[in-house]
Amino acid sequence: MSNTINIRNNFPAVAKRLEGLADDIGNKAMVRAINTTVDQGKTQMARQISQEFRVSVGKAKERLYISYARVKGGLRFQAELLAGRPGGLHGNDDWRGMNLINFVGALPRRSKKGKLAQLKFQIKRSGGRKGIPGAFVATNKKTGGTAVFIREGKGRYPIKTITTIDIPQMFNTRRVNEVVRAVMLKRFESNFARELRGILKGYAR
Repeated sequence: MSNTINIRNNFPAVAKRLEGLADDIGNKAMVRAINTTVDQGKTQMARQISQEFRVSVGKAKERLYISYARVKGGLRFQAELLAGRPGGLHGNDDWRGMNLINFVGALPRRSKKGKLAQLKFQIKRSGGRKGIPGAFVATNKKTGGTAVFIREGKGRYPIKTITTIDIPQMFNTRRVNEVVRAVMLKRFESNFARELRGILKGYAR
C-alpha cells in the first residue's frame, strides 16, 4: 500500500486561465499553488490522524514529508505528500513502527504491597485501553529515551521493544485519506487564483 496521496484532476477552470498566460507566469503560479495545496494537505493530514489516533498533531506532522513541485520536463508539475522519511525515523521509534510508549499515557503505579499495575495502552481514540502481560517501561539504550519492552524468555534478559502502528499505516486509513484528498481538491483552484494575483501584481510594478 502506498504512503503517498496522488491527486489527479484536469481542473478545467485553471487550465482555461493558463491558456491566456505567458509560460513563465503560468508555470510559476501553478508550482506555487500546488505547493501551497500540499502544505495545507499536510496540516489536514496531521489533524485527521490526531483525531483518529492518540497521536498529537505535532508528532504526526513531523512524520509527514513533502516532495515539493517544480517544473519537470516542460509543463509537467508534481508534488507528493508522503508518510515517513527515507532512512526511517528516530527518537523512541525504530524503522518498523512507533514504540508502544507513545500510546501508554500515565505510567502504572505500584500498589501498597509493592505490586506494579499492568501497563495499559490505547492506540485509537475511539477504542478502549488494553494491556500486555509482562510489558514494562525502561530506558532504550539505542535512543536514550523511554520505551516499552517485554522479556523474550523467563529470565531477565533478553528483552525486546514493542512496536505498533506508525504514521504510514495511519496515513493509509481510508477515512483519513479521503478527507485530506477532498480538502486538497477543494482548495487548489482558489490557491491558484491567489498565487496568480500575487504574481501579476508583482509584474505590474
